[in-house]
Amino acid sequence: MINKYPCQCVCMTLMITMFLGASAHRNLYRSDSRIQELTDSWVVMWNSYDLAMVDELFLQDSRVSYFSSEKEGLIQGIQAVREHHVGFGFITGGKPQDNKLWVEDVSISQFASSAVVAGIWYFQRASDDKESVQKGPFTFACAQQGDKWRLAHLHFSEY
Repeated sequence: MINKYPCQCVCMTLMITMFLGASAHRNLYRSDSRIQELTDSWVVMWNSYDLAMVDELFLQDSRVSYFSSEKEGLIQGIQAVREHHVGFGFITGGKPQDNKLWVEDVSISQFASSAVVAGIWYFQRASDDKESVQKGPFTFACAQQGDKWRLAHLHFSEY
């Protein structure tokens, strides 16, 4: 078959080459270290049960959303996110407790002023058998506000 539009093929080839080159460049791009710090702070929040950290880490408006592995449905808005954490026993200033949460296999993909953090969460209740650990995948959608990164959406599941 003879192509009636040879220029179109050349343009498509150039566009594909540019896209693949740009994709390769994005994959090599090192993400902002503050995104990892945000993730680390979220782990600290859970290990301290400090409700005040919810306001430090999450978007402070109705756009923030959360799918919990402990509750059905979408949790929408900062007040609902706060109440969800209160339901776990979080208090302002935190409290001593023996539960332990950690994350592993964390991957961060940054896209200008937004980022996706994905990994596996682990949770060991102090009252459970030491070999009994809850775990599952998580995803954070993060948004940059000024010079600070915030959690905009969280999604948890359990294996």
